[in-house]
Amino acid sequence: MSAALDQERIFAVHRLGLGEPRDADLARSIPIEAPVAFEYNGLGYAVMMATPSDLEAFAVGFSLAEGLIVSASEIADIAFHQAEGGWVVRVALPPDRMDIVLKRARARVSESSCGICGIDSIEEALRPLPPLSVRIAITRRALARALAELRDHQPLGRSTGAAHAAAFCSDDGAIIRASEDVGRHNALDKLIGRLALDGIDCGTGFILLTARCSYELVEKTVRAGCPMLVTISAPTTLAADRAKAAGLTLVALARPDSALVINDPHGAFR
Repeated sequence: MSAALDQERIFAVHRLGLGEPRDADLARSIPIEAPVAFEYNGLGYAVMMATPSDLEAFAVGFSLAEGLIVSASEIADIAFHQAEGGWVVRVALPPDRMDIVLKRARARVSESSCGICGIDSIEEALRPLPPLSVRIAITRRALARALAELRDHQPLGRSTGAAHAAAFCSDDGAIIRASEDVGRHNALDKLIGRLALDGIDCGTGFILLTARCSYELVEKTVRAGCPMLVTISAPTTLAADRAKAAGLTLVALARPDSALVINDPHGAFR
């Protein structure tokens, strides 16, 4: 099920002239943030604060990132509807998938798709990641190309200045798919879901994020089977450690003039 949902609203605002000589009354686009509740076979699992767009891809990507499914084909149906103050997304899974859903069911509202809310132990939160078996080799020019093209794939970001983007890039730096959301984790979930729905193999390219590189983003990238993650901001120590443990090529602080290679286990840059 898919539908075109609003991503932003127009607000009347007043700009104060601080460095500029005059005040001004303006119309400003602001991205929508709303509760999106996920249910699996009728069981409430999590409530995410997200931009309520591309909810089908969000549901698939979130399910994959949470480890509730291993393939989008396991989902029998996705339905969503607007509720009081937000949206409800209902995902139908095979009965044998409900054990893991029940084990990790969460009752608390989280502010983003952080992947740790409701997990009772550090051991469970840091459970081993599947080692990556795919590799990629790209040129510096390919990375520069992806960075240069990213803005063209951020309509919500351009109009609001308050949305993250996640892009999947081919090995020559062309952006194949991109998703946006107020939450960086949600943007990545949507991207992973969109790739799964469109039958695009995550192992054939790399992911580029307009975000700080936290460990959850590393884990989602690894579980999606993508060999390289590039972020425009810095990583945390745990993100770097998890990337090394899983064999993920991790690049951070990627800017037009330079990028910081945190981990490159297979010599990805040729």
